[in-house]
Amino acid sequence: MNLKHGRDAGEPHGATGATGAQAAGRRSGGGARRGSGASRRRGTELENAILDAAWDVLVEHGYPGFTYEAVAARAGTSRPVLYRRWPQREDLLLATLKKFWQPIAVPDAGSLRDDAISFLRNAHAARVHMVTMMSVQLMDYFRDTATTFSELREALIPPGRATPFEMIVTRAVERGELPDTPRSSRVVNLPFDLLRHDMLLTMREVSDESIAEIVDEVWLPLLGVPGTPPAPSAPTRPA
Repeated sequence: MNLKHGRDAGEPHGATGATGAQAAGRRSGGGARRGSGASRRRGTELENAILDAAWDVLVEHGYPGFTYEAVAARAGTSRPVLYRRWPQREDLLLATLKKFWQPIAVPDAGSLRDDAISFLRNAHAARVHMVTMMSVQLMDYFRDTATTFSELREALIPPGRATPFEMIVTRAVERGELPDTPRSSRVVNLPFDLLRHDMLLTMREVSDESIAEIVDEVWLPLLGVPGTPPAPSAPTRPA
């Protein structure tokens, strides 16, 4: 799986001459090269360069290779710079994942079913590679910290923010598609949980047919709303 962002893997550390200068420039994301007289990277520019480098290291080497030394070398900076911003390796990991775990737009297509299916398609397109990468590359992190993927995901979501399916259900109540009655969080958020389960279980893309099944055959009946029944198969001719 190639999730790199077009960044070079980097020449051997300490390369000299023109090749070494070019490598240093690439590792620093176009920032200052040692001895070039250019201004040093600071603030947001430096932080973004470090987190980009940290992402590349995580994708290539997994959590065991996700070290301050590796990230600093890839970013063209020093370990103390990283320590000042992220005192623990878990802090750096979480900051890296937050940078690349972008929120997914919640569609407003005008109906509960259309909103649910559209969001699952958007979520699948945005998350399938991220979820697969995290499940593989962070196995050692989950074991070392005795945490789960769900707990990590919760840490990446701003506190107090409604989940996408909470928003979808709220809109459906406002439109009169659903009665305004209490519903458990597990039922409301079940579609995304099932999508994530399929992505983790198969380690490949989930089909549109499977997404429609999650909504029509599982979720909508749980909410008391009839889904769209599958198209009947063509009758077979008698022999």
